[in-house]
Amino acid sequence: MRILADENIPLVDAFFGAHGEIRRLPGRRIDRAALGDAEILLVRSVTQVDRALLEGSSVRFVGTCTIGTDHLDLDYFAEAGIAWSSAPGCNARGVVDWVLGSLLVLAEAHGAELAKRRYGVVGAGQVGGRLVDVLRGLGWDVRVCDPPRQAAEGGDFVSLEEIIRECDVISLHTPLTSMGAHLTRHMLDAGRLAHLRPGTWLINASRGAVVDNLALRQRLESGADLDVALDVWEGEPQVDPELAQLCRIATPHIAGYSLDGKLRGTEQIYQAFCAWRGAAVEVQLEDLLPTQWLAELSLAEDCSPEWALALLCRAVYDPRSDDAAFRRSLVGSAEARRENFDVLRKHYPPRREITGLWVDVQGDAPQLERLGQALGANRVED
Repeated sequence: MRILADENIPLVDAFFGAHGEIRRLPGRRIDRAALGDAEILLVRSVTQVDRALLEGSSVRFVGTCTIGTDHLDLDYFAEAGIAWSSAPGCNARGVVDWVLGSLLVLAEAHGAELAKRRYGVVGAGQVGGRLVDVLRGLGWDVRVCDPPRQAAEGGDFVSLEEIIRECDVISLHTPLTSMGAHLTRHMLDAGRLAHLRPGTWLINASRGAVVDNLALRQRLESGADLDVALDVWEGEPQVDPELAQLCRIATPHIAGYSLDGKLRGTEQIYQAFCAWRGAAVEVQLEDLLPTQWLAELSLAEDCSPEWALALLCRAVYDPRSDDAAFRRSLVGSAEARRENFDVLRKHYPPRREITGLWVDVQGDAPQLERLGQALGANRVED
């Protein structure tokens, strides 16, 4: 069996080596000629997998090691009898950690107390749902907008208009859709951006085109009282450098790039592949995970919860380093900037998740215990 894989997918040999001959390419270079006689195609979000790529090929299984599927032509897969799988939830925790880190940066810039902000989460799937759980676990005021879930479940959801009208922080976690009842392309267009509350913090770690990037740049250039953290961009890997310079946090689509998330993605696709082939699952991720560099932190019972929040989040991840590297890359020609975007993603340093951190709270400190639990850290038992 011949397997073609995006070179940025980790542990492909460990999971798939026993099942065939593996060839790797940069995701943007996977085209019809590159497929050759591959039967298995393993990709990430940068590869558009559709009729033009696959028709007449030998591919019978497509796995994307990502949450999103907007780069897959699922209607064509069904027509052609091609099996497929995504990796829902694999990198959700990494995105949550990125959002928490961005909130800390925004709070410091404005001298604001995070507990006094009102949060609007748009899209409550694998990522947004986890973020809502964390924010509410911290005791913060959270409103949630998710029209598909509201239609299917009912429940305590609000409209996007209410989020825009009432919330101080808006975090976007929707898939990208260009048609249908729940259109999200340019969901935040010029009109909606103009109606954001003064002092709003806008965070997007979903898909770049969920926000009209040109309208956002024009809004920021006009001096709008708006602060922005963007991890995703319209036209990736081409990024509007002027928009990036106007953002408080700007990163090259790496919010979900935790090591744990990428490895979980490979494992999930491997398990789906085994199910498709009717093969036994013989490789377990827990046997392949590297040692956590920071294993444990100890907190005195009288330490400030606000200080502890910043410490626990930043002990694992601080987006300011990624922001700095990205800004340094936004130089030269448009082609150079495109190449820099992919280089940053290809050579992204190892980054773990808060859920792998153990916290030892000294003495009787129930507020600190609740903080650690809300963040998803592990508690060291006495």
